[in-house]
Amino acid sequence: MSRNFTLSCCSTVDVPYHYLESRSIPVLFYTYVVDDVTYVDDMGRDPQALPHFYEMLAAGKLPQTSQVNVAEYMAFFEELLKQGGDVLHLGFTSGQSGSIHNAFLAAEMLKEKYPEQKLLVVDTLCSSSGYGMLVDTVADMRDTGATVEEAYQWTMDNRNKVHHQFFSTDMTQFRRTGRVSGATAAIATVLNICPIMRLDSKGAIKAYDKVRGKHKAIEVTADTMEQHAQGGRDYDQRCWICHSQCLDLAKQLAEQLEQRFPHLKGQIRIFDIGTIIGSHAGPGTVAVFFYGDERPEMA
Repeated sequence: MSRNFTLSCCSTVDVPYHYLESRSIPVLFYTYVVDDVTYVDDMGRDPQALPHFYEMLAAGKLPQTSQVNVAEYMAFFEELLKQGGDVLHLGFTSGQSGSIHNAFLAAEMLKEKYPEQKLLVVDTLCSSSGYGMLVDTVADMRDTGATVEEAYQWTMDNRNKVHHQFFSTDMTQFRRTGRVSGATAAIATVLNICPIMRLDSKGAIKAYDKVRGKHKAIEVTADTMEQHAQGGRDYDQRCWICHSQCLDLAKQLAEQLEQRFPHLKGQIRIFDIGTIIGSHAGPGTVAVFFYGDERPEMA
């Protein structure tokens, strides 16, 4: 297969590494620290890594995540440029990390050294498996002969049409990381309240509603997808789900969506939330990703 450019991404796509490897998509790995020990975002390469991560959370450990620095991006990009050809890097949303700004700096610094090659970087405004879904779509474009400029422009035009709709049944990690107060988390637990969240137009997490009970959360998530998905109930494009240690809930959501969107039957893919996103979301989070209208601006 002849490809016009190299497509790369970061490990926060929450897609198994072996899948990206099979699609020839190089990955820059994020890291996290627990008790002064640095761990690499594993992406399923070691089957024991993710269970061990959630065991640490259950034991009360608080992982510390950090940005990828300029030097790391430069080393990663230069290795790709040395192989020849143009490079398109789709980066993790600036709404949740400042890493993408370091990617832009690294790309700018490499321009003089590789004047005959293009190195284009996109702030995808996407996270987790929604980010992965966007990367997967662009990989299809690459494989069908798109140029790096065409893929870059398509990504810029469509990145805000990747909807990230999710809910959480466990507020423990949100409380630990300061995303919600202790009192709010305690009340949510007692009343069985699930916050309903989405990514806004800047790729930041926004909680905008709350419901009582898991089944209601699934129903509201499906309702929201129907309101925003391209084609409504006739939606037939990619639909990915991810979860953090709650596969049964993810399957329940998939069943609900297959009933609501008949063209999706048998086509919904379910993934694990990885260690970097899981450091902030904790267990009990379920998300669905799909192509829809432009994501809203939210205060």
